[in-house]
Amino acid sequence: MKFKSLLLTGSALLSATAVSAGGYQVTLAGIKNNGMGGVGVGLSLDQAAMFYNPGALAMVRDRGVQLGANFTFARNSFVAEGSNQQRELRNSVVTPVSLFAGFGPQEGKFRAGIAVYTPFGSKLQYADGWEGRTSLTDIDLKSIFVQPTVSYAITDQLSVGAGLVVLAYGAVNLQRDIPLPDSFGHIELDGKAETKLGFNAGIFFKPSEKLSLGINYRSKIDAQVKDGDVTFTNIPTTFQPRFQAGTKFAATLPLIATTSIGIGVMPTENLTIGFDASLANWSAYRTLRFDFTQPVNGADFSESRREYEDALTFRLGAQYKLTSGLVVRVGGSYDESPVKDGFVTPETPDNDRLGGTIGASYNFGKLGIDLSAQYIGIKKRTQTQQDLLNNGTTDRIAGTYKTNIVIPGIGLNYTF
Repeated sequence: MKFKSLLLTGSALLSATAVSAGGYQVTLAGIKNNGMGGVGVGLSLDQAAMFYNPGALAMVRDRGVQLGANFTFARNSFVAEGSNQQRELRNSVVTPVSLFAGFGPQEGKFRAGIAVYTPFGSKLQYADGWEGRTSLTDIDLKSIFVQPTVSYAITDQLSVGAGLVVLAYGAVNLQRDIPLPDSFGHIELDGKAETKLGFNAGIFFKPSEKLSLGINYRSKIDAQVKDGDVTFTNIPTTFQPRFQAGTKFAATLPLIATTSIGIGVMPTENLTIGFDASLANWSAYRTLRFDFTQPVNGADFSESRREYEDALTFRLGAQYKLTSGLVVRVGGSYDESPVKDGFVTPETPDNDRLGGTIGASYNFGKLGIDLSAQYIGIKKRTQTQQDLLNNGTTDRIAGTYKTNIVIPGIGLNYTF
């Protein structure tokens, strides 16, 4: 028996359930931005510019601190090929959080700040005994990124900025069942990622009070687990020599680079409209390989094809200031999936998706509260056993996936 299907779970390493971007990328940072469809590259709304476009931070007049949290509720269903029985996820809630703090002279051209956010993290728990149990049963993923940032206004219209992106903490726990002649064993992979560095840089240009433009580039970071634990349970004595206790694993997953452009239009003093377009360099993710310190079912390593393709994302949003304290928002998004036909896996049952958002803020002087809500509908995705045979990807399961996600968010901000 080949152990290739173990790799199926690994593509979620330090990744996320498809939440608000293609593949395992997540862009749940600023709560205000979330209410506007996720736009932000061509705008300078608040300190969350450190994530969307560090170049815009110098144009944010207020110094401040903001905290935000999102709550993702996913409904995922699966029907295996040749079956009418629908399987669903066990209930789980994921809570990406963020912190942005910006500082600098009140009237100066320089701004500095620190950002802490969780762009990769998820929890998936498939139904007990589902058809893909030998591919995946559970994923629990956590990560924390820290980004010290500087931004400088070269002129009153042009500013630049950059941040050092630190993968400060990452952890992964992946589980699946092992098919045996008359029973099922179980395997659990648990590991922590090494600290890695990248960068986030941007340029912001505001030629007039009614127009702003931005460009942003976030670099790729290779997330590496070098000494993860492999634990086997429910293995009969006869088969235990093929599944040795104390086995370790190593694996690498690219957290891909993204290039984005954004436009902000302010037709009136109270209305702001934003549009973003992003290109995610998913083609960097070709294969996933696990290396084991001891043979697992006779193999020292195993490799699985991913063959992702670069993908575009488009976002549109607007906000309107109703009163001196109340702002309302609305937006939408369209994300292309980087996953080709015949390459869909249970941990990322991905397809093109449409999103709709609403949001609002109310300020009580220097203190404010932000609210957002998103609905993400991922198009139904079917792959047949023949698709898997044609692509040589029989380490995954044939069937139809359908996923919908609801994401409420709340944030507090304080300006000084």
